[in-house]
Amino acid sequence: MKRFQTIAISGKPHDTSVIDTIKRIAEHLHESGREVLIDEELLNGTVVEGAQTLPRQALASRCDLMISVGGDGTLLSAARLLVDHDVPILGVNRGRLGFLVDVSPGNLSELDNVLAGQYTADERILLTAEIRQDDRVVASGIALNDVVLYKWNSARMIEFVTYVNGELVSHNRSDGLIVSTPTGSTAYAMAGGGPIVHPDAKCMVLVPVCPHTLSNRPLVIDSSSEVEIVVHQDSIDRAGISCDGQADLGLIQGGHLIIRRHPRSVRIIHPPQYRYFDLLRAKLRWGDIYVR
Repeated sequence: MKRFQTIAISGKPHDTSVIDTIKRIAEHLHESGREVLIDEELLNGTVVEGAQTLPRQALASRCDLMISVGGDGTLLSAARLLVDHDVPILGVNRGRLGFLVDVSPGNLSELDNVLAGQYTADERILLTAEIRQDDRVVASGIALNDVVLYKWNSARMIEFVTYVNGELVSHNRSDGLIVSTPTGSTAYAMAGGGPIVHPDAKCMVLVPVCPHTLSNRPLVIDSSSEVEIVVHQDSIDRAGISCDGQADLGLIQGGHLIIRRHPRSVRIIHPPQYRYFDLLRAKLRWGDIYVR
């Protein structure tokens, strides 16, 4: 396995709760002889010995491993930053549930194992989303978890039509539609009743959000498929698009949405003891015995 020498640390900008963890990791890396780069927005004036601060956008081109400190949302943001660079990412959990960030900040021996080349890595597919008007792309985004069509600023449902590879799937009246990767299947899609999909599967999952037709169920399609969503004229001023719940593409405004698999993927690094089903059991508490 590759051993990493130049390591960037990213996190949620202006989140002071992670500064101590970032400082401890950076100093540990420096003591082990690594070059350490830190997002300049993270430290809030704190000085970290042996670390260089850089603008966030410059990190990916300088490092051979990125460590994301925070929760899953923080890692999602960092992953989109790495799309055009062959740089893997490792998550240190300072968030809540954490399906993607599996290194404990209190156990730096897990980090040492990774630095010694003892780790597993998996490739996660990405999605691209484009809003098109008259054959022009007016907005676009990338998602590791999901692309979501959502209703905006109204309690009314939105109406839209879904096509897969040009074939009509359904006419919909609902609060929206989640188009999820396997990685995102344990996020918003799971909350919407979608299936949990192993990250090695190459597929997309379409999960309706509160559909008016009760038989409108989640649908699993091949990752090579093209999903097209056309919003009804009466709903275009209240139908928005977001990627990973972070990058908002705005309202469709008379256009239509195209979702495809991105040509690149993201590599997520895990400690050697990582097992996917162990993670699911721990996070979802499968098999727990509840005593009142």
